Amino acid sequence: MKRLWVISMPGNSFGKIFRVTTFGESHGPLVGVVIDGVPAGLPISEDDINYELFFRRPGGYFVSPRRELDKARIVSGVFNGKSTGAPITIIVENVDVDSRYYESIKYTPRPGHADLPYIFRYGFDNWDYRGGGRASGRETVARVVAGAIAKKLLMLLNTQIAGCIESLGWIRIDREITFLDALKSRCRKTRACREDYDSIFQNVLETIINEGDSVGAIVRVVVDGVPKGLGEPVFDKLKADLAKAIMSIPGVIGFELGIGFEATRKRGSEVSDELVVINNEIRWKHNFYGGILGGISTGEQIVFKCAFKPTSSIRKPIKTIDLRTLEEAMITVEGRHDPCIGIRGVVVVEAMTAITLVDHAMRSGLIPSTKLSQKDVEIIENGWKRYRSLCQHGEESP
Repeated sequence: MKRLWVISMPGNSFGKIFRVTTFGESHGPLVGVVIDGVPAGLPISEDDINYELFFRRPGGYFVSPRRELDKARIVSGVFNGKSTGAPITIIVENVDVDSRYYESIKYTPRPGHADLPYIFRYGFDNWDYRGGGRASGRETVARVVAGAIAKKLLMLLNTQIAGCIESLGWIRIDREITFLDALKSRCRKTRACREDYDSIFQNVLETIINEGDSVGAIVRVVVDGVPKGLGEPVFDKLKADLAKAIMSIPGVIGFELGIGFEATRKRGSEVSDELVVINNEIRWKHNFYGGILGGISTGEQIVFKCAFKPTSSIRKPIKTIDLRTLEEAMITVEGRHDPCIGIRGVVVVEAMTAITLVDHAMRSGLIPSTKLSQKDVEIIENGWKRYRSLCQHGEESP
C-alpha cells in the first residue's frame, strides 16, 4: 500500500506582501524576524525598533523579572539608514537565560501550556522544553520588531494604533475609552486605560504576586485614521485577518470586534448603525461594528478587544502527569513569569494589528510596494516624530 504524504507549511510566516517570518526560541541564543516586502527608502534605525521593544521588555516588578536588554540589531536589508527593498533581518539576543529549572520538569508537562501538544506533534525527543521553546511568549519580541516597521509605514496614511488594558482580573473599566486614553496608557505601569485605575490594577497585582497566582486581562485597541476600503471579499476579509493575527499571539483566547457579543443581546433595530453626513462625508453614527463591514474598512476607527488568559505558570502546586510512569504528579512552576501577560501583551497586539493593516494597505495600493518617494519619507518621519512625542514615558522613556 502506498503511503500518503501530507505536505504542510510550517506556520512561522504571516502576510502576503508585507510578509513577516519569526525565528528563535525562549532559551536559545536569540530571537529574530525576517520582513519581506518593505519598500525601499524607508528610514529604519535600531532606535526606532528599541522604542517599541521598551514597552514589551521584562525586568519590572509587575512583569517577568527576567532581565533581558531587548536591543535590536539590524543585520540585513538596511543600508545608510534606509531599507533597500531586500528582506530585512533583525535579531534580539537572549542575554538572561536560566534553563536549570526546566530540566527538573521535562517529564511533567505544565498544565495550561503548549508542552503536551508540542510533544504530540513533534515527538518528545524533538521538543524544546526550555521555557516553552518556540511556543514561549519570548517569540513575540520578533512581532514587536516587525510591528515597529509596520507602524512607521502606516504614518504615510496617518494611521495610528493604540492599545490599553480595559480589565485586569475582576476589575473592569466601564467608561468610554478614546484613542487618546489608549495612547496615554503607555505612561502607566499596568497599561490601564484610565489613570485612576492604574493604582487599582497595581493593588490587584500585588495581591496576586503575594499569593503566587496570576490573572487575565482584556486589551482594547483603537485604530485612528483608517483608510476606507481595506480588506478583500470572502476569505481575506480585514476582520478575518485581524482575528487570525491577534489569535496567533500566545495566551490570547478571544477576539471581539466592535460591540461583539453584546450585539447578540440586542434587537436589530437597536444596533442598525445609522448613516449620517458629517462635514459632507458619509459616516456611521455609532460605529457598532468596529469600523469594518463586509470585511472591508469603513473609514471609522477600528475598535476591538482581545482576551489574555491568566498566566499558566504559577507558584501554586498544580497536578499533572509524569510521562515516564503515566501517574499523577504535582509540580510548582518556579520560573520567571508575568503575574498578568496582558500587560506586556498590549504592544504585541498593537504590532500584529499594524502588520495586518500594512499588508492590506499595500495590497490595496495605498502604500508603495517598491520604493518610497522623498515626499513619502517626509510624511512618515514627521508622523513618527509626532507619534513618539505623544507616547513619552516620563522618567522611564526609552
